[in-house]
Formats: sequence, C-alpha cells, structure tokens
Amino acid sequence: SSVTDDWWYERYRMRWWTKTVLSDDISFNTRLVWEFRTYDEPHAQPIAGFGFEKYDRNMVWDEALFDWFNFNVRNIGGLPLTGVFGRQDIMFGVGWLVLEGTPLDGSRTVGAFDAARFTYDWTDTNNKIDLIYVNRMAESDKFLEPICDKDRALTEQDENGAILYLTNTSFKPTQLEAFFIYRNDNPIDRPLTLSNVPPFWGTDKDTYTFGAAVSGTSGDHWKYRAEGAFQTGRTHDRGMTPPFAVGEKHDIEAFGVLTNLEYLFKDAHQNATHVGYEYASGDDPSSDDNEQFDLLWGEWPRWSELLIYTYTFETEVSNNTNLHRANIGHKINLSKEWTLTVDYHALWSDREGQPWRTGANGINVDGSSEFRGSLVTAWARYKFSDQLFGHVMGEYFTPGDYYIDPSGDDAYFVRFNLEYVF
Repeated sequence: SSVTDDWWYERYRMRWWTKTVLSDDISFNTRLVWEFRTYDEPHAQPIAGFGFEKYDRNMVWDEALFDWFNFNVRNIGGLPLTGVFGRQDIMFGVGWLVLEGTPLDGSRTVGAFDAARFTYDWTDTNNKIDLIYVNRMAESDKFLEPICDKDRALTEQDENGAILYLTNTSFKPTQLEAFFIYRNDNPIDRPLTLSNVPPFWGTDKDTYTFGAAVSGTSGDHWKYRAEGAFQTGRTHDRGMTPPFAVGEKHDIEAFGVLTNLEYLFKDAHQNATHVGYEYASGDDPSSDDNEQFDLLWGEWPRWSELLIYTYTFETEVSNNTNLHRANIGHKINLSKEWTLTVDYHALWSDREGQPWRTGANGINVDGSSEFRGSLVTAWARYKFSDQLFGHVMGEYFTPGDYYIDPSGDDAYFVRFNLEYVF
C-alpha cells in the first residue's frame, strides 16, 4: 500500500586502492570508492517531510569518497606495537558490535572509521591488546570532502568513542576475549541540510559496554563462538518535530548475547550445519530506564539484507535490536566453483515495539504479540576465476502477529552480484 513498497535498482561500485611504502615500518594506504545507481523503482520520496532525496530520475551518479586514508606504523619504539592513524576498517570477532562505521551508505563503504588504533602483540603471554580512539562525524565532508559532495550523512549522529579489546590464546584451541567500549553520541549540528537522515535519529547519549567472548573448536568437527555484553550509561529523548529538541534523560540498562555452534562434516563437499541464538534487549515503555540494546558499530546486514529496512521505522536502518533470533542453517560446496548456504531464522521481539512512523509508509505493530515472523535466506556463490566472483542471494520473510495491517505482507529480497578484482 506504500508508494515505496517496491524497490528495483542496479548498483555499480568501483574501488581503487594504493599502498605507498615510506620505510620498512611505515606505509600510507588509500582507497577511493565510487558507487552510482540506476533506479527503476521507486520514483517517489520515501519519507516526505524529512528531507530525503527524491528518486525521481533513473540515473543517480552520486559522489566518490575515500574509505581508507591512513598511515600504518609498525614496531613503534622497538616494541611489538603497531599504530594505524586515519580512516580505516576495524572489526572484532564476527562484527557483532564493531565493524560498520558508516551504516547510512549501505555497503558502499564498510568500516571507514576515522580512528587511531594501537595494537600490542604480547606474544610471550599469548595476549593481544587493542586500544582505539574513534571520531566518526555524521557529515561525510568533515575531514575529507567527497568528490561531487551530495551532503549526505554517514551515521545517525556524531560519534566519539574508545575501544579496549583483549585477546588471549593461551588455552588453544580456545580463544578468550574481553572488551570495553565507550561511545558518546551527539546530534548533528545541521540535520536539515542532510538528505538521507531524519533529524531526530541521533540524540545525546553516553554508552558504556562491557563484554566478553569465547570461541574455538572441540574435537575434529565442532566449532563454536559465544559472546555477551552489558550496557549502562544515559540517553535522552529526542523531539520528532522541529526544533527536534533533546528531552528527558534516562539511564541505560541493556543486555545482548550472540552464539553460534557449527558441526563440520569434513566430507568431500565440506558440509557444515550451524545453529545460533541472538538476543538484544528491547526498551520497556513502562519503566524510566532505557533497556534497548545498542549495536554500536554493528549496524550492518549480518544475517539479513531485507530486514535492515523493516527496522528503519522502528529504530534506524540496520539497528536490529529488541530481538530474539533462533537460527539453523547449512553450507555445502557443490563443486570447486559453487558454494550454497541456506538459513532459517525465527524472530521474536523482546518488548513491545515503538515505531516512530506508522501508517501506509511506516511500520505497524501489535503491542500484545511478540512473534516477528520467519525468514529464509539462501546464498549461491560462484568463483569464475581468481579475479572474477559472483553470487545470487534471496530472502523471503513471512511476518508474524507482531506486524499488523498494512504492514503484514510477505516480503522478499533478491540480488545478483558480480565482482572483478584486478
């Protein structure tokens, strides 16, 4: 029933990267990315009244920007210490809480953290220590102005933070991890000039995340990973109408868990079956605290390309929280070239949903129902050569009673992808 319920477009992404060796221990790294699109659908304005760009033309040439622009310095002070300074990719574990610094531009850029990272490889004790400072501003032109700048936001708010991550491999094949993440969020100074973000998404917030993870193998066939985190801090309400004022303060008390267990058959086709469970607490509207788990820099399509969009009107794009997710899947190498992965996800909400936009162009939920629905995903990957890769992927979502009309329709997502590296 929405004017934007169908999307059909083609993406063309080009990346050019360079590495300049300045000395035995210092290198300078850049990567320039340009993605343009051709749109068949929609030819409408997705969020009328909030300054979103109109897709009223077939060709969108867009802008080009650097997602790498950093110096890498090794053996600092004669120690096993490495520093990376500038725009860079950062990932820990499977990217649950740290991977995506620019969620609002999709996979055009992945990472693109403006950060200073120090890594101390304490080999004698089987420990590795990472200490990182992040300064990720929402506006893409804050440090390096894009070519043909389109005044887009890369994040929902200005984000500053620090990450302390400890990795221990003393108990092989088990790996232990512990981490602390602090993030300070601040509203964008001039939100109405940006074309792709509602002004009320970002707010004034301080989040302190304490977590740990364990991963490894057991015997010849089992592989596992489990991680959990607790969040505290404070956040503020945000007005949804001009002047979008920062409102009442709330304490944060949130939890999250991510687990996966995989059985490796180790046969001729490398069959593997996995089961998993994910929990991200939702906010209890009857309490004064805010219990909604924040995925921090983990807002990316980790398990679904489709449902990141349904969350847009409930939280923000890719902010898949207020969630219980049970998963079972299987992977098989059909041949040397073909790999097939199929997954089923059963989804529930943790608390009553609180969409910020309802009606035909929003999300409508039943406060008394928790079952979000069933999602089936399939990836078929093909390797043509060492330089040419491709995949076909599809997803089908059957909504549960959590969604009500006009938001109760089935949904599907299909993508064909080719990638050439030279």
